[in-house]
Amino acid sequence: MLNKFDDIDKPSKKIVDDCVHCGFCLSACPTYIETGNELDSPRGRIYLMGSVLEEKIPLGDTVVEHLDKCLGCLACETACPSGVEYRFLIESSRAQIERNYKRSVSDKLFRGMLFSVLPYPKKLGRMLPLLYFYNKSGMRKVVNSFGILKKLSSSLHRMEQMIPDVDSISIKKYPEVIPPVNEKKYRVALLTGCVQNVFFSATNISSINVLSKLGCEVVIPGDQACCGALSVHSGRLEEGREFARKVVDIFSSLDVDAFVINSAGCGSAIKEYSDLLSQDRDYSQKARKLADKTKDIMEFIDEIGINQDYNNLNMKITYQDACHISHGQNIRSAPRNILSRIPGLEILEMKNSDTCCGSAGVYNILQPDLAEDILSKKIENIENTKAEYVVAGNPGCLIQIQKGLRENNRNLGIAHPIEILDKALK
Repeated sequence: MLNKFDDIDKPSKKIVDDCVHCGFCLSACPTYIETGNELDSPRGRIYLMGSVLEEKIPLGDTVVEHLDKCLGCLACETACPSGVEYRFLIESSRAQIERNYKRSVSDKLFRGMLFSVLPYPKKLGRMLPLLYFYNKSGMRKVVNSFGILKKLSSSLHRMEQMIPDVDSISIKKYPEVIPPVNEKKYRVALLTGCVQNVFFSATNISSINVLSKLGCEVVIPGDQACCGALSVHSGRLEEGREFARKVVDIFSSLDVDAFVINSAGCGSAIKEYSDLLSQDRDYSQKARKLADKTKDIMEFIDEIGINQDYNNLNMKITYQDACHISHGQNIRSAPRNILSRIPGLEILEMKNSDTCCGSAGVYNILQPDLAEDILSKKIENIENTKAEYVVAGNPGCLIQIQKGLRENNRNLGIAHPIEILDKALK
């Protein structure tokens, strides 16, 4: 192990130098707020990255500890007056850690196990019958009441806490082309996702329903690949690029008006394919064209407009701004614009709705204590709204918030905003 940065995907010295250490990012950073440690702030981490770049300090335990604690929520980018592209620094630095820092054997094995399963929907799907039985049989209550997994393995216990309320024993399959309900106005492609399609197929079904009601022919290629977001955000850049190439191969040749995404992390990652694959002669142009066509589903619907009759929904909801929609894609008004038009739907804004919930890909599994502290504040803010539903545009947020609500014995519903719109449109 080098214990320093090599020349592959090296963090940009220019971006490091763009940071003027003004401190505007401090109040926006959830980890700094929790720990109060300057090295757990964006400017502190940039200082560490710059010091390793200049070989003033080694890529050792202290640097890795503080970079590992970063959520990658990108709230610092929203707050930064200098426009520092922090996302590229943290991703490239984590790639350096993956290659040039020696993690413990147990940590390496655990991370390897996560990434051998999570980005592969078929592997995840094989777990559905077991998870369905685990949820519906009452076994989950028994396991948790006696603390069985906690005694056996803290890692297994953390993963068990993340299991959502599974209501199916198999992965949902879709026709490759779904016609519009009435006149065809648009032709769009839909990414079904990994975790999304296995654990939140209702979101995909509602996406198809709404798009087809709004005059879209929906194209859903079979054998879709992971978009690579989880890998990229965790520093597994080459693995992320392989996933990205497969997505480009599948979707770039389609003659569509938009590539529609209903998962915040996926949408943010795909919109950055032109950067991720910029050095790939065979894919850079195709990646850029696909990125240019990529739209979050609520962003796309807000652009095309809704000319439909609504059902009256007697509901009170609160909206969680998923980090990679609000900070990653700068989309804040579109979901609210759409939901605010639904009769009988009351939107109760929560305090700090655009602060991370602690999910952040696999962060809540790898950094459980800090994630739990961050989540507890989110649950308190949700409860204070007195809403009946929590609505968020990312499966990771929904899993994390559902976990927090379950642990606090709060019986609130969770949903993607497209599911609420699906209920509302006649």
